[in-house]
Amino acid sequence: MTAGAGCRCGQVRIAIAGDPVRVRTCWCRDCQYWGSGNGTTNAAYRREDLTIDGQVTWFDGVADSGNPMSRGFCPVCGTPLFTGNGPDAPFLAIRVGALDDPNAVRPTETIWVASAPDWASIDTDLPQSAGQPPSIK
Repeated sequence: MTAGAGCRCGQVRIAIAGDPVRVRTCWCRDCQYWGSGNGTTNAAYRREDLTIDGQVTWFDGVADSGNPMSRGFCPVCGTPLFTGNGPDAPFLAIRVGALDDPNAVRPTETIWVASAPDWASIDTDLPQSAGQPPSIK
């Protein structure tokens, strides 16, 4: 179990009561924007396992898959914190860089590899999806 997460300035804290359902590294173009050119690694948790303290600003859009996507970040320091399929989705992913201990989780798959730049470093030992894999059940 991962104990917690938060932003760089400490204005947002996240208590995590359970284990991640999945940990994905995503190379979709949206994640490349959010990751400053790299893919992003995100640990998906059941929403009921998360307690969020502090204000989070949300950017809503449509993912490359066509699904609605909400991305949450600290409005003070700008740390990317969350990605998810909207406020009613059963899962919410935390950006692994926001975890207090990013070594507590490891990617279990790599997605949107067809969108990755030629120089991307992709772990060939992990399952890969060219685009959007099936939803978490």
